[in-house]
Amino acid sequence: MTQRLHLVFGGELSDPTKSQFKDTDDIHIVGIFPNYETAYNAWKAEAQRTVDNAHMRYFIAHLHRLRDEEAPASPTEELG
Repeated sequence: MTQRLHLVFGGELSDPTKSQFKDTDDIHIVGIFPNYETAYNAWKAEAQRTVDNAHMRYFIAHLHRLRDEEAPASPTEELG
């Protein structure tokens, strides 16, 4: 079975109508989760915890979509 990792993170935005963080050093990494359901639950808990701050936003990044294991590696990947 393919593992589908999800990253939940968030922080204060410089403008609540955009997705630019006010200070990237203050980004809150909630965690990496093995499936969307657990990531969603973590995202929801953080979003509800910070609901009173209109500038706070949390996101779910689908890490499994960032990399295609079947595609050949790029030259920079080979360096690591």
